[in-house]
Amino acid sequence: MSGFDTGSTGFMLVATSLVMLMTPGLAFFYGGLASKRNILGIMIQSFVSLGITTMMWYSIGYSLCFSGNGAIIGNFDHLFLKGINSLTPFANGDIPLYLFIAYQMMFAIITPALITGAFTGRVSFKAYLIFLILWQVFVYYPFAHMIWGGGILAQWGVMDFAGGIVVHITAGFAALASVFFVGARKERISKPNSIPLVAIGTGLLWFGWYGFNAGSELRVDNITALAFLNTDVAASFATVTWLIIEWKREGKPKFIGLMTGAVAGLATITPAAGFVPVWAAALIGIISSTLCYMAVDLKNKLKWDDALDVWGVHGVGGLTGTILLGVFASHAVNGNIVDGLWLGNSSFFFKQVAAGCIGAIYAFLFTYIMLWLINKITLVRVSEAEELLGLDASQHEENAYT
Repeated sequence: MSGFDTGSTGFMLVATSLVMLMTPGLAFFYGGLASKRNILGIMIQSFVSLGITTMMWYSIGYSLCFSGNGAIIGNFDHLFLKGINSLTPFANGDIPLYLFIAYQMMFAIITPALITGAFTGRVSFKAYLIFLILWQVFVYYPFAHMIWGGGILAQWGVMDFAGGIVVHITAGFAALASVFFVGARKERISKPNSIPLVAIGTGLLWFGWYGFNAGSELRVDNITALAFLNTDVAASFATVTWLIIEWKREGKPKFIGLMTGAVAGLATITPAAGFVPVWAAALIGIISSTLCYMAVDLKNKLKWDDALDVWGVHGVGGLTGTILLGVFASHAVNGNIVDGLWLGNSSFFFKQVAAGCIGAIYAFLFTYIMLWLINKITLVRVSEAEELLGLDASQHEENAYT
């Protein structure tokens, strides 16, 4: 018999399943926003990560993120989960290590898939597969280790409850780099093919985010409940804020805007979910929608062709949440964190600002360089004829609708 806590183990199994569901949810979200010619092309980029990233995580990913004492990256001690079995406990002793491995794997799966919304309809599937592998090894794994695996940023005192830096900043700024490298679409005027499909994706993402954030406590306790409530409060305030801003500016309440606001709020509360009081989560929701809306508006004015607003929502949202954690963090709320700027601790605030900027700059620069290198192997962007035909037909010889 094991000594694992059955309540925490059961909850973490559910939380892991919820985070897994977010990747198909993302596929529906992006698939609905894409043009009719590129529905399957964008959806397969999410679904293929379920397979490839799992293979990578089992073989090298977990070991590079969570073994060894390296400052930047782990070591190869646990390649193919060597030395781990079903009775091996996670550090807190409440759950099996296998469960922690599976939970963290779901984060690794969805993070590169987030990037794909930026270059929808323009990138070949072959180039994307190379990108998917290399980006995880050289961007995701180092930041997961530096923050969650005991690396240099964790030693410095940087905090990230559920992935503001590790997931959203890295993916969002990698998306911006990909937009600059790949260039604009030939036909930029592209209406969503199915708003109901976007709604299904949003619902699955919001539902899954409870596992994403509350599950990051890695046990069942008061912080689990706090993270759960903060997630919903921030998302709800962000949803209504975006709706009001867009309604005032465009004269009509927009459903897609409402759903975009929800995702912005969810991304922004992620790094702070278990570290701030509920009133702060409400403020974070309002601030997140305001800043993310402004970022999307700026992107449109500058004519950056981030097709599905990955940078404006995830990049800016993740950076905003990371910085606001530095403002609203409360030791009284969670004894594992120091107070933030609001309570007089400027040191932690500046650490969060610096870590967020480091993540953004590194992800942007490495992604751009990596795409340049991939382009030497196989063309990243499809031909003009393939693009105008659509990736569904030109890359996969399939159609979403007959």
